[in-house]
Amino acid sequence: MKIVSWNINGYRAVTGQNESKRFDVVTKENKLFSYISAEKPDIICLQEIKADLEQITEELRSPKGYNSYFHTCSVKKGYSGVAIFSKTEPLELNNKFGKEKFDGEGRFLEVKFKDFTLFNIYFPKGYTDNDRLDYKLEFYDEFFRYIQKLLKKEKNIIISGDYNTAHHEIDLARPKENVNTSGFLEVERKKLDELVKLGFIDSFRMFDNKNGTYSWWSQRGRARENNVGWRIDYNFVSQSLKDKVKNAYIQPHILGSDHCPVVLELK
Repeated sequence: MKIVSWNINGYRAVTGQNESKRFDVVTKENKLFSYISAEKPDIICLQEIKADLEQITEELRSPKGYNSYFHTCSVKKGYSGVAIFSKTEPLELNNKFGKEKFDGEGRFLEVKFKDFTLFNIYFPKGYTDNDRLDYKLEFYDEFFRYIQKLLKKEKNIIISGDYNTAHHEIDLARPKENVNTSGFLEVERKKLDELVKLGFIDSFRMFDNKNGTYSWWSQRGRARENNVGWRIDYNFVSQSLKDKVKNAYIQPHILGSDHCPVVLELK
């Protein structure tokens, strides 16, 4: 089974409904469906949809052969939002974890299958000069409380998505320069420590313990071309799934967003 997580930074642009631009090249190419056709994931989790469902043309709402599930932002147009495409229809679907201030931003999808439960999460960005950092940290806390309750009855859990935090120094190109930057603040990094203490494993680090592989790059200063990036997108798996992980890798060569896909393969 192949599970992909990808922050696409705008559904209408990555599917070609709207024009997208990279440097001086403007296209209306459907990069998302082309990627899915080539990679054939069993499940793909998307973050930062930036569109309500009615804003997406019907033929672009789901690739052929997949069931589609969206949770869009209800409090602000063109903001946040997540989606899941799955070849197999889940047994259960949930888009709320019970906190109104978080549920309205469209950051959460939970799908339950026979052998595991999968979360697609778009964790908030934090900014050191306003209350969004507190919002981000509280979101982590509320979600982890939800997970702790779930662990009492579910063992096999996967948490995929854009965490908006680089966990360790090897997870970004310039750690020393960013110690006071949100996304690498100690208080944020400790939240990922808490997830590890709950028994979750960063699947990518099971196979690669080197720096230099990132999942997000600033759109300024040709950061991607120079590989000045951050690894902030993850597929965390519960301890019970450790022996089922066949491979985990990142695809920085895949264009279409300022993020790239991160992949988890299970036996």
